[in-house]
Amino acid sequence: MLSGLSRSSFRLFLSGNGMSFRTGRYFLEAAFLGGLTGLVTAGFEWMIEAMGRVAAKAVSLGGAWAQAILPAVGAVAGALVISRFAHVKHARGTDSAVRAFHQDEDIPRTVIPVKSVASVLTVGCGGSAGYEGPVTLLGAACARVVTRLLRLDRRAARILLAAGVGAGIAALFRAPLAGAIFGAEIFYSSSDLEYEALLPSFIASTTSYTVFACFWGWDALFSMPATPFEKGLHLLPYFVLAFVVTFGARLYIMLFRTVEHSFGKAKGPIWLKVATGGLVVGALAWAVPGWANGLRGAGYEVVERCFAFSAGRDIAWSVPLGFLGFFALKMVATSFTVGSGGSGGVFAPALVCGGALGMATGLFFLKVLPMWVGIVPAEFALVGMAGFLASAIRVPIAAVVMVAEISGNHELLMPAMWVCGISFWLNNGWSLYRSQVHSRESSPLH
Repeated sequence: MLSGLSRSSFRLFLSGNGMSFRTGRYFLEAAFLGGLTGLVTAGFEWMIEAMGRVAAKAVSLGGAWAQAILPAVGAVAGALVISRFAHVKHARGTDSAVRAFHQDEDIPRTVIPVKSVASVLTVGCGGSAGYEGPVTLLGAACARVVTRLLRLDRRAARILLAAGVGAGIAALFRAPLAGAIFGAEIFYSSSDLEYEALLPSFIASTTSYTVFACFWGWDALFSMPATPFEKGLHLLPYFVLAFVVTFGARLYIMLFRTVEHSFGKAKGPIWLKVATGGLVVGALAWAVPGWANGLRGAGYEVVERCFAFSAGRDIAWSVPLGFLGFFALKMVATSFTVGSGGSGGVFAPALVCGGALGMATGLFFLKVLPMWVGIVPAEFALVGMAGFLASAIRVPIAAVVMVAEISGNHELLMPAMWVCGISFWLNNGWSLYRSQVHSRESSPLH
C-alpha cells in the first residue's frame, strides 16, 4: 500500500496535471532557443559593425553627395534581397512576428540570413530605422527552427515564438529582463500578457544575452551617471512629460501610418519606393548636418548627447527647440525609411524620439522654473524614452526595465513607472504595430 502511494505521489509530482513536466521541457527548449538566438544576434551585430565601416569609408571617399545618396542605395539593395529570397508575408520585423503569433503563420528559415542582410544594407547605409525589428523576426524564425527540429506541438511553438522574440531584444539591447518581459507584452495593445511564455522567455533571454555578451561584452548600451530620485515634487513636471510623450507618440504613429498608406497605394516597383524614402533621409541629413548622425540609423548618437549634456539655467531657448526640431525630423526620416518598405525597425527610433522629447521638456523646466533645484534634463530624457515606448509600442513594464538596463541607471524607476503608467493609459487604442490585438480574447489563436 505504501509502495502504491509512493508511486502515485511520484507520478503526481512528475505530472502536476501536466504543468511540472511541461515547465521542465520548456526550460530545456527555451535554453536551446536562447543559445541559438544569441549566436544569430552576435553574427548580426558583426554584420552591423562591418557594414558601418564600409559605409564610413564610402562617405569619406564620396563626401556630402555620397552621404545623401547612400541611404537610397542601401534601401534599394535591401528591398531587392527581400523580394528575391524571403518568401514570407509582411516581412516587416516585429509586426511580422506578432502577426505570425496570432495567425499561427509559418516563418521560413530563409528569413534569418535574408532579413539580416537586407536590414544591414538598409540601416547600415544610413536608413533611419533600428535593428530590433529584424532581430525580433530573427528570434521568431529561430523559434520555428527549434520547433521543427524537435517536432513540437502548436502550443509549444507559440510559447517558443514569444520567447524567441524576447531573446532577440535581450541580446541586441543588452537588457535580459526587459527582453523577457517584452516577449510576453508585445502581442497585445492592452495590459494583457502572454503569461504562459513569461518563464520560458526568462530562460531564453538569459541564455541569449549570455551568449551574445561572450562575443560583444557585458557593458550597458549607454552610460549614464546614477542620480537618486529624492524630490517627490518633481513628479509634477514628470506628469507634464507624460502628456508630452503621449502627444509625440500619437504624432509619430499618425505620420508613420500616413506615409506607409501612401506608399502602399502608390504604383511602381518596390525599389523605386524605398529609393524615394532613402533620398528623403539623405536630403534631411545633408540639410541639417548638426543632427545628421541622429537622423541616420537608429540615432543613438542623440541619446548619448542627452546623457552627456550639462548646462545651467541661462541656456538659450534654441537648445530645447533644437531637440524638438530633431524629434520632428526623426519622425519624418523613420516614416519614409520604413513606411516606404525599407527593412528596419521603428522601436529604436521611438526610443530616440522619446529621449529628444524628454530632453526638451527637462530643458524647458530648467529654463522657466529656476526655483526648482535639482532639475536634470538628462533624467527627463531617460524617463521620456520609457514613456514614449510605453505609449507608442504598448509595453509599459518592459519600457520601465529597459531604460534602466540600457543606461545602467536604476535610480529613476519611480518616475519612469509614473510616466509610463500615465502615457500608456492616455494613448489607449494607438500603437505602431498593426498586428497587435487588444487582449488574449481578441487573438484568433486563443
